[in-house]
Parts: sequence; structure tokens; C-alpha cells
Amino acid sequence: MSYQVPKFRHPDLPLNDLGYTKADYEGTISTLCAGCGHDSISGSIVRACHELSIEPHKIAKLSGIGCSSKTPAYFLGKSHGFNSVHGRMPSVVTGAALANRDLIYLGVSGDGDTASIGMGQFAHVARRNLNMVYIVMNNGCYGLTKGQDSATADRGSASKKGDPNIYSAIDLCGTALQMGATFVARSFSGDKEQLLPLIKAAMSHRGFAIIDVISPCVTFNNNPQSTKSYEFVREHSEATGTIDFVPMHKEITAHYQPGSSHDVTLHDGSSLRLYKADESLNPFDRRSAVAALEDHRDSGSILTGLIYINEDSRDLHEVLETSQRPLNQLDEADLCPGNKMLVNINASLR
Repeated sequence: MSYQVPKFRHPDLPLNDLGYTKADYEGTISTLCAGCGHDSISGSIVRACHELSIEPHKIAKLSGIGCSSKTPAYFLGKSHGFNSVHGRMPSVVTGAALANRDLIYLGVSGDGDTASIGMGQFAHVARRNLNMVYIVMNNGCYGLTKGQDSATADRGSASKKGDPNIYSAIDLCGTALQMGATFVARSFSGDKEQLLPLIKAAMSHRGFAIIDVISPCVTFNNNPQSTKSYEFVREHSEATGTIDFVPMHKEITAHYQPGSSHDVTLHDGSSLRLYKADESLNPFDRRSAVAALEDHRDSGSILTGLIYINEDSRDLHEVLETSQRPLNQLDEADLCPGNKMLVNINASLR
């Protein structure tokens, strides 16, 4: 069986500013279950990168283990990629990012890969504010090993074959906020209208940007007793507001209902326009974001949209004052500056 995407495409597919079609950002054919929410997320990533006119070779996609971590094969086939071991993707991204700050780093993980075996790695990459996009495809179960509950399964939720979960769930957005993440959002794989601008904004943000995407597992966790099913999420999600991402030099054409709105200028000059629907949430205040998450959890609803953003984020490169050039482009004079420089360094430490 071939898993290659057919090369034939309609000759009139729209081109982006680089002259690429959306097909240039695709990967192989997905082998996930039909209807899996992960495929919708992959489609949103493809569309976001195409519409942002990002050169495919400027993106590095990395993952761990699980259904979610298979998805990088299904998008950005012409980008750099590395599939790491279970829960260790953040370490690999950190090493790659510190060696070359010129790439856009896109980490893809799952709820098991992040909230269980990779929890320690996730916490530290968030607190260091590494410049990356971290997308969690969150289905509340282990889809590759027959649907056991994961650490993000809500208390009382039950998969298709299991008893109700007796443990409290780990809220990855709340954890990210407490650890120091500077861009925190939650979305639903079935809501591309919300997810697409969030991915665009995350890719333009400087610092650690996490998007926790609820992505139902149609095989093991899409039953009426599950809080990660399509039906439950559609009935219980409440958005923070309307979001529109505006690239540089593009006119804002979106129309909003009467109410408060705010434009956020991102580090690359693009803008994120927020229409505030939830008056109790201030997305620029970390405490307000944490409180909003807890309030919605207590009411049994799921808060989606942009939850928090730090407009003055300083990423790890700025904090450590790392090399402006990729390490493989440094010459001998850069790496071995000589005895005089060593004397000066030693003198500064006395």
C-alpha cells in the first residue's frame, strides 16, 4: 500500500507570497483512524504555514511517541523533522533551538507524551520560555495502546471500554501558566475558525507558546460518557472571544460585534486582534487567566481561545545572550578568540 500523496493537483490552486500552493506544505497520507481529530489539526498547521508564507525549510517539526507524534509525517513534508523518544521532545527542541535560532520550532505532542512521562520536560521548557510552538493533541487516552485513561482525563469521564476515571485531571494550560509560558491557548480540533489564527499567532510569538487542542479519539474515547468526545466539547466549550490574526502589511477586514477589542502587535510586526467576550478574563494578566480556567472547570465548561499572552516576552535566547548565528556557521575566530579574550573573561570574574 502506498502512503504517498498524489502529485497531481488542480492547476489553479491559490499561491502564497512565495509562489507555493498548500500542497507544498503537505506530507504523506495519514494512517490514523478515519475521523481522528489529529488530522484536522494537521490540516490547520498546513493551512497556517501556507497562509503565513513560511518557507518550508525554515521550519523544524519535532515529536515524541503516540498517535499525535505520528502526525508530523502528515504535514510539512519538505521541512526538517525529528521524531524523538517518549516524553523527551522538549530536550531535543532545546538543543536544536540553541544551536540555530533561525528556524521556527514546532513541537507536536500528546496528552500522554506531555502530561505523564514527559511532564518534567514540559515544565522546564515552559519555565525557560524557549522560543517554540508546542501543540498538544489532547484526547484524554492512550490511543496506541487500546485507550487507557491519560493524565488529562477528567474525573468521572469514561472511555468506551473503561470505568469512570477516579483521578483529578492535569490541566496543561494551567500548568503552563504556573510554569511561566508566555502564550497559552486552548482550542478544539473541530473548530478550525478558532484554531487557525491561534496557530498563526503562536508561530509569530517570541517565547514558549502552547496550544492545548482537544482532539477526540474516535476509536476509544468518543462515547457519551467521555468529556473529550466531539459531542461533549461542542456542547460545553466557551470561547474567550473572537480572534483574528493579521499578517504584516495586511489590512484588517474582520468585523466584530459591539464590545471591547484589543490589538496585540507580535514580535514580527503582525497583529492579533482580540474581541473580548468573557469580561472576567484579562488575557494579559496571568492571575486572571488562572482564575478563569478554574472558574470554567468548576462550572463543567471548557474554556477555549487565547487564555494568556505576554506582550513583552523575552525568550531563552535573549536571556542567555546566545549567538545570533547558527553554531555551524561560526568560524575558528569565533570559537577560539585567543588568549587575550580569555584573560579578559578571567578578569571579569575576579
